[in-house]
Amino acid sequence: MGYGIGSLLSVVVSVFARFVGLDRDRAFYSTVVIVVAHYYVLFAVMGGTTHALLVELGVMAAFVVVAVVGFKRNLWLVAAALVGHGVLDVFHAGLVTNSGVPDYWPAFCMAYDVGAGGILGWLLMRGKITARVDGIGSGTNEPAQCSPESPAPPTILCGAGLRPARSKAIRAFPSN
Repeated sequence: MGYGIGSLLSVVVSVFARFVGLDRDRAFYSTVVIVVAHYYVLFAVMGGTTHALLVELGVMAAFVVVAVVGFKRNLWLVAAALVGHGVLDVFHAGLVTNSGVPDYWPAFCMAYDVGAGGILGWLLMRGKITARVDGIGSGTNEPAQCSPESPAPPTILCGAGLRPARSKAIRAFPSN
């Protein structure tokens, strides 16, 4: 049941985020990685084991670093981090003894993480979200073109405060 609920929830959250525009900002999926990385730390605190807490803090720190680098450089790293966290969920019990982890959690979390990472990858491949800050990586090799009158999201800025010209290939937001 954990697999089904996790998979369904990853779709529901991603569709909701897309519908209301939460995923327009490059930070959305990076924040998801950071949040899911913290759960095992919470479970270590609940389990009361210092060793598990220290191990979980180290693992969490690694995912936070990848999430930040992916946010700053390329969202494909964020997609990989989500799927990677799902893979970690499969092997977690064999790697860390954390008595605070609920029995259902690894299956649920793995399904959510892999689902969310797959959806982010699909959005990146379809050009619905720009992979890189410079506008490259969403199905095009064209760099962003800057002009002072171009309306664009504030997350993709060119030098001297100019915004990139909107082109279908590098659009980060749907046209209104």
